[in-house]
Amino acid sequence: MTRRPPLTAFFIRPRHLLKARQYTFVLKDKTLVMGVVNLTPDSFSHDGCLAKNNNPAANVRFAKHMIAHGADILDLGAESSRPGAVAISVSQELERLMPTLKRLVKEVNVPISVDTYKPPVAQAALEAGASIVNNIRGTQVDRALLEVVRDYGAAIVLMHMRGDPLTMQSQASYKNVVKEVMGELKSSIEKYLEMGIKKNRIIIDPGIGFAKTTGHNLEILRNLARLHHLGCPLLIGPSRKSFIGHILHKEPDDRLMGTAATVSLGIAQGVHMVRVHDVEAIKDVVRVCDAIMN
Repeated sequence: MTRRPPLTAFFIRPRHLLKARQYTFVLKDKTLVMGVVNLTPDSFSHDGCLAKNNNPAANVRFAKHMIAHGADILDLGAESSRPGAVAISVSQELERLMPTLKRLVKEVNVPISVDTYKPPVAQAALEAGASIVNNIRGTQVDRALLEVVRDYGAAIVLMHMRGDPLTMQSQASYKNVVKEVMGELKSSIEKYLEMGIKKNRIIIDPGIGFAKTTGHNLEILRNLARLHHLGCPLLIGPSRKSFIGHILHKEPDDRLMGTAATVSLGIAQGVHMVRVHDVEAIKDVVRVCDAIMN
């Protein structure tokens, strides 16, 4: 029987300088917390109710609460990416996103990321003051989107996914999930660089839960340290994901401790950012893990 090598207890986090328009981060000793602000009525995590009444003032209060409890970056999403979700139009996405975004950029002083893969939405968001584009279809290189990011000097999250939310789980087939995810991310990084996106503006995300089974997610999480070979800051978004529910047999609202365990393991393997819903609780986890690591 082939034995797997033991998981290294700690991985020294690589240092990166990340630029996102007017913001510069030295990523080394501190794990950044990205707070999720869902402007959708159909989020898998049950926190998309903010969009039902389209109340930008309430959304801004929610975002400010996240900042007060430790969010370093806000990530606004106006289209659901849960498995089986159907894409919405550019106009629908802008209608949900822009009223809240325009108020936030005037009232907060942290970088705002916009979770979109659509070039017109990204351009409108960056024009309004966003600093990061969180591209869930990062390995499906869209030249128009990359041109927008390049021209605004924004940062971009290059996330791994096959297909789209409607079809992705039917494409969760790998011979070696870690090797294949790394290979597809590497190829995409090269194409981003060819398009003029500077490497200090690229963040990679292995796409936990996107076109991956529970077993695939666990294998990637066990091997996160290998992704540092790609030479970019590393983000993970395990918050409330279904693989945690499969392990614990709990609904999204009851997956905080499972999320905390995953975040802790990620920090031990040198991840630079974690994208989460429960900012206050996970910020405590991050602070303790960072203190141990440092």
